[in-house]
Amino acid sequence: MHELIKKTEEFLNRSKIDADQVDMDQLITSFLSEMEKGLAGAPDSSLKMIPTYTTTSDTILADQPVIVIDAGGTNLRTCLVRFDREKNPRISEFKKTSMPGVKSEVTAKEFFSIIADEVERLIDRSDRIGFCFSYAAEITSDRDGIPLVFSKEIKAPEVIGMPLGRSLLAELASRGHDVRKKKVAVLNDTVATLLAGQGTPSDVPYSGYIGFILGTGTNTAYVESNKKITKLSADPSKAQIINIESGNFAYCPGPFDRKFFDSTKEPNQYHLEKMISGAYLGPICGSIITEAADAGLFSETFKERYAKRIKTLSTTVMSNYLEMPFNRDYELVQCVEGNEGDARVLWLIINAVIERAAKLTAANLTSTILKSGSGTDPRKPVCINADGTTLYKTEYLLEYTNFYLHHYLQRKYKRYYRFVRIDDSPTIGSAVAALGL
Repeated sequence: MHELIKKTEEFLNRSKIDADQVDMDQLITSFLSEMEKGLAGAPDSSLKMIPTYTTTSDTILADQPVIVIDAGGTNLRTCLVRFDREKNPRISEFKKTSMPGVKSEVTAKEFFSIIADEVERLIDRSDRIGFCFSYAAEITSDRDGIPLVFSKEIKAPEVIGMPLGRSLLAELASRGHDVRKKKVAVLNDTVATLLAGQGTPSDVPYSGYIGFILGTGTNTAYVESNKKITKLSADPSKAQIINIESGNFAYCPGPFDRKFFDSTKEPNQYHLEKMISGAYLGPICGSIITEAADAGLFSETFKERYAKRIKTLSTTVMSNYLEMPFNRDYELVQCVEGNEGDARVLWLIINAVIERAAKLTAANLTSTILKSGSGTDPRKPVCINADGTTLYKTEYLLEYTNFYLHHYLQRKYKRYYRFVRIDDSPTIGSAVAALGL
């Protein structure tokens, strides 16, 4: 057994899957360099560093209702949000329906008509609208959003390139509503997550805010001084939130990663996302298990069972094995049943993939906090409002991430942080953004 474990560890080291093979200092240096290039507008930067023209504020208007639209995935949500004097958000009039373009392709007219149908019931309740648009979009200086591409679930090609806020208001105006005083703030879910951290009551005097999402995909947002965003001509005395698009960070640790990237739709994009997010963590682990089996680390029985039971390994299934490796209801437990060697090798491989993902996550957050300049006083840490089921549901992922953040961010760089998890972050953050108009 000892020899088999040794062979597995050698395999993980050789293939650069073991977290110890990730040079954290080099990775952080590279991430910070890409951030700088993105802020300068360098076309070869893998981090786009998208300006949002949105900033944080110590004060949030109390008792001012805001209409919120949350368009993400296949769902369209609308509601009213109001903050009390202690910054507690109150959500009311909530309604959820399907995004236009889910069931069949829609025209631009149909797209905005469907959204207007949901907003119309609230139109007289507020002149401020917060529009969380969780698809790729360019944010303009007047806080509107221009869709760049929709995910495959949404079929609305005519909407690409159209200003979301202006088009929605035009549709409402065509129905006889006076929209002259209406203002719309468009933002993405990561920026909204950051603002939710800033807009929620806390006894901790935070020195800065990070929005972080690790779910099906991943992204990060932070606040940057305008004078460091050299691709913009903006007031140097002010700051704004930057949407890093961190999932696109270019990084390929080893040959198995390159092979997996090449099997995906866009081999040269979203490297970080393909090593840490829920959509890819299971599949990349599955490819490593297959390579390990070909290298003779598993029995022939395991190989036969695995090929029969597991077509594409999901992040949930791999996580379940670490969580309860003796639960016979789990497919991977069934694959290793009766063979202690297979069971231990499988655990080591899955654990290594998750630990490496945690180290990469910690590198992303460490770089972002260092770039923000916040968190130097342990009494005033940086608030990381983290959203996403992958971070919270994947066994050991958050635990290992905290380990590497403590070791590098706190002990080496003397920066301090605190994770928070705020329900309804996109809704709350969108309301905060609209109140800042």
